[in-house]
Amino acid sequence: MYLGIDLGTSELKFLLLDATHHIVATTGEPLTVQRPHPLWSEQNPADWWAACDRGLSRLAAEQPAAMRAVRGIGLSGQMHGAVLIDADDAVLRPAILWNDGRSGAECSELEAACPGLHALAGNLAMPGFTAPKLLWVKKHESDLFARTDGVLLPKDWLRLQLTGERVSDMSDAAGTLWLDVAQRRWSPELLAATGLSEAQMPRLVEGSEPSGTLKPELATRWGLAPGVMVAGGGGDNAASAVGIGAVRPGEGFVSLGTSGVIFLTSERFRPNPASAMHAFCHALPGTWHQMSVMLSAANGLRWVKNLLGAASESALLDQVATLTAEERERAPLFLPYLSGERTPHNNPNAQGLFFGLTNEHGPAALAYAVIEGVGFGLLDGWHSLGVQPGEVCSLSLVGGGARSPLWAQLLASLLGVTLVTRQGGEAGGALGAARLAWLGDGGTIDQVCLAPPVAQRFAPDAAEHARLAERHARFTALYRAVAPLYPKA
Repeated sequence: MYLGIDLGTSELKFLLLDATHHIVATTGEPLTVQRPHPLWSEQNPADWWAACDRGLSRLAAEQPAAMRAVRGIGLSGQMHGAVLIDADDAVLRPAILWNDGRSGAECSELEAACPGLHALAGNLAMPGFTAPKLLWVKKHESDLFARTDGVLLPKDWLRLQLTGERVSDMSDAAGTLWLDVAQRRWSPELLAATGLSEAQMPRLVEGSEPSGTLKPELATRWGLAPGVMVAGGGGDNAASAVGIGAVRPGEGFVSLGTSGVIFLTSERFRPNPASAMHAFCHALPGTWHQMSVMLSAANGLRWVKNLLGAASESALLDQVATLTAEERERAPLFLPYLSGERTPHNNPNAQGLFFGLTNEHGPAALAYAVIEGVGFGLLDGWHSLGVQPGEVCSLSLVGGGARSPLWAQLLASLLGVTLVTRQGGEAGGALGAARLAWLGDGGTIDQVCLAPPVAQRFAPDAAEHARLAERHARFTALYRAVAPLYPKA
């Protein structure tokens, strides 16, 4: 039995997986984000730990036999966050999250200070990454920076509580801008550009390797056997890829979570920072991946649901399904940049926009515009990956938005690629984390990293693709027209 723990932005998820690939149990604990100033996004690590204790205590009460049989724990989590700790492992300030946009100026400073950044890290300096966040702290909270003895990513702070060890894995570390991604090791040059050293970084392991052992008192508290191994785990997207079996070159997925992601596995480091595309280590040894990221995907649907006072996202999508093709063509356009944007614009100051509103437009038209706008953002990211026609035949679709057949079909037609949802695909990073624990316990990739059975298949619709192409051209022109009007960093 293996336990996966996935520290997301809005929920901490738990999953128990047995050696026949059966998901025995899942549970989750909600999390909230604090935004004390414009562009800021923070969470209190103590809230993560309280949620972890509640979730595992519930599993201990509801699944005592399964918990006692756990042989390994895997961790997955939101990437790029900065948890600053002192020499006694005490947290110095709230964690600065992946979707925090305060460090735009520091990105420019980092690029100027480190000419080798792109070649080593394989990515542009963006406010979402960890390194610019530390430059911001150094500039604006110098007393805390001086006391910083270590910087941990969110899931790795949970690992510290679980094992007492400061450890990270390659896939999550690749999102800091401190990793030499090709060589899979910390870069002294990149660290020095931020005023840090390797001594302040966690030890690195592969995601499928052991990283430590669960503390005895915690094993007793949660009904686990003594000596449970904790594997390296992975960043949320790399772990999700392990969960849906995207572990070989050319395999990948589209994620419609809080953020939107297109992920492709590669056998080598393939950076293309000019397109604001990410090139990271995968959670498995000798494997890398390319990734486009937009900062607001399913979050956009949640936002418009709240704005309109709809009962739920699914109820709102039911209204969208009543629109005719002609009504969709007359719907407003929506720029989905509610939290700024990464790929391909690298613009933390980008903002959302409805364009073309008239008296005829109601909730269904607005909701359609939002899911279409998210689709256009993903299409821009797809183009940034430089995939040639026919190179990728199908992609898995994961995340909360994958529950909507309407949205899935829209995306398949936009991308021109068949999308498949998979049984258990909603488990995402938690399933991948459990599988990484299984690998850390001696499992093989062929045995562990199976693609779950296909639940639904969505083939591109040529007529819809043609209609959407015209609207996407207007969408692109709209961004170019309003981009100069966005606030400056």
